[in-house]
Amino acid sequence: MSGKGLGRVRRMELIAPCHFGLESVLKREIYDLGYDVVKVEDGRVFFEGDEEAVCRANVFLRTAQRILWKVAEFSAVTYDELFEETRAVPWEEFLPENARFWVTKATTVKSRLFSPSDIQSIVKKAMVERMKSHYHTQWFPEDGSAYPVRVFFYKDRAELTLETSGESLHRRGYRKLASKAPITETLAAALLMLTPWNRERILVDPFCGSGTFPIEAAMMAAGIAPGMNRSFQAQAWDNLVSPRLWREAVEEAREQIDWKAETDIQGYDADGAIVKAARENARAAGVDHLIHFQQREVAKLSHPKKYGFLVTNPPYGERLEEKEALPQLYRQIGEAYARLDSWSMYLITAYEHAVRDMGLKPDKNRKIYNGMMKTYFYQFLGPKPPRRKQQGE
Repeated sequence: MSGKGLGRVRRMELIAPCHFGLESVLKREIYDLGYDVVKVEDGRVFFEGDEEAVCRANVFLRTAQRILWKVAEFSAVTYDELFEETRAVPWEEFLPENARFWVTKATTVKSRLFSPSDIQSIVKKAMVERMKSHYHTQWFPEDGSAYPVRVFFYKDRAELTLETSGESLHRRGYRKLASKAPITETLAAALLMLTPWNRERILVDPFCGSGTFPIEAAMMAAGIAPGMNRSFQAQAWDNLVSPRLWREAVEEAREQIDWKAETDIQGYDADGAIVKAARENARAAGVDHLIHFQQREVAKLSHPKKYGFLVTNPPYGERLEEKEALPQLYRQIGEAYARLDSWSMYLITAYEHAVRDMGLKPDKNRKIYNGMMKTYFYQFLGPKPPRRKQQGE
């Protein structure tokens, strides 16, 4: 397909995977961006859009892991069916003759076709056969732009998608240095969105690690789009998405930044080297002026102001020697929170005795999968601050 296809608006269905348990947050983000959600499944939100939506979703969505362009959907219970259905897809409308294409991943759930490697091989073979018949050639140089394909099977129904994002969207481009067990940027953003925090309220992360919670909060406070300083796979697809649309999405993002934003965001960690890394990451994200980082142990945590937020991802105790220290550490967290007058605390952990050791009863508890690890997002809700009087009241 040549660039002439850019003259018309192509309606499409896009798929945004996210962390299991956080679909509602991503759904709200997509609505706020102006697109209609078609359906929501475990860990995936489907929405309608056009070429512009491909650009804007990649640049603006904070909680999506990637943006997939759905090319085809069909049922297949044998490999012959998979081959024939894939070959029937008009791949020439998406891939130029010199396209470099491969099946980067196949996922299969509750389906008779259960071998990811076989699915990958057959889909690639069928795509080549379709391209051969359209372009009237037996050999493709594959020296052009890359068009990675993802296949998802669920209950014998296959979805074939193009991977528009390239690297996962959690890679904002600012985290050059990471702590031992960093929380992903997309997960941190989603958890912040589950809280009532806003930029006029204090936010403290006493286990800030490489600074992900404070940095994501500061980016929200300043209106900095998460993807405006990185590149995406589909930027190379000028036969499908006009470079102008990418430029316009980034320009829209620039116009939304509030350079005068003021907020009180603080990040503490007991490890001085990690605090230094967090500062470097915040500088790379352009928000170092909005965050105060300091080396401090949680046992020494205090704050004179009221109605603040603790949002944190304390150690889980992956190694045996760390596990032995967890009861005391979580007891210190509970004691520190008790000293904070009228504060709220939001804490994600995989440590099963967290509530017992903190000596606190959460108001809410949400189960979230961080990769394959089951974690709990404990929510301790403090009182709302008194409403400020409006002028004239």
